[in-house]
Amino acid sequence: MKEKLIILKEVSNPLISVIIPTLNEEKYIEKTLLSVKAQTFKKSYEIIVSDGKSKDNTVEIAKKYANKIVICNKKGISLGRNLGAKHAKGKFLVFVDADTLLLPNGLEEIFKEVKKKNVALVSCPVIPSSYSPLNYFLYSLYNYSAKQSIKMGKPKIAGMIMATKKELFWQVNGFNEKMKTCEGLDFSERISKLGKVKITEKTFAISSDRRIKKWGKFKSIFKYFCLYFGYLLTKKDIGASTYEPIR
Repeated sequence: MKEKLIILKEVSNPLISVIIPTLNEEKYIEKTLLSVKAQTFKKSYEIIVSDGKSKDNTVEIAKKYANKIVICNKKGISLGRNLGAKHAKGKFLVFVDADTLLLPNGLEEIFKEVKKKNVALVSCPVIPSSYSPLNYFLYSLYNYSAKQSIKMGKPKIAGMIMATKKELFWQVNGFNEKMKTCEGLDFSERISKLGKVKITEKTFAISSDRRIKKWGKFKSIFKYFCLYFGYLLTKKDIGASTYEPIR
């Protein structure tokens, strides 16, 4: 897969590479990048935006904040994350979706856990960007099920916010590029064979509820349940036909 790498502000020996996959994210990407830039983390880190050839101003906005931009002619969130990791210099990889915000202590708290020798993957709770009973229910359900899946020894973590060691990432060949959805669940389950999966409660991420607003209550519940339980039963993204991937 050929891609174009734009180096804007090279970071010398970054400890962490923050990788953000994008495709037509001009409404969200600036806030996400600002949240990543405003970290209390004292050690060096680089920001890599991995773009699927956006047709809007995503790349131009990203140029103001990112250290590197990777542009590929083919879209796909798994491909975007993998290409970002390919050009990452950091020992640790943190994946953040383009419509997800970190608290200022996000990298600091996640790094405290992911640096541990026996830890393979770290995430944190996620809350919606706006409150409604449905949003609260769906996000609370995800946070609860993620914790329970770890306790049961079969971790299933969404890809919107997760961190791992680069060495371990490539040992499991990164994200499955054949999957349009549920790629985070698949990745977390595979990498759990190399170490512990943890969720730190000392920070949280804020994720856009744009899909829920677009679909409405009942359609949102139907689509998310189809995806999740379809993956549980088959280990494949059989529910992808009901879900239109953004990136």
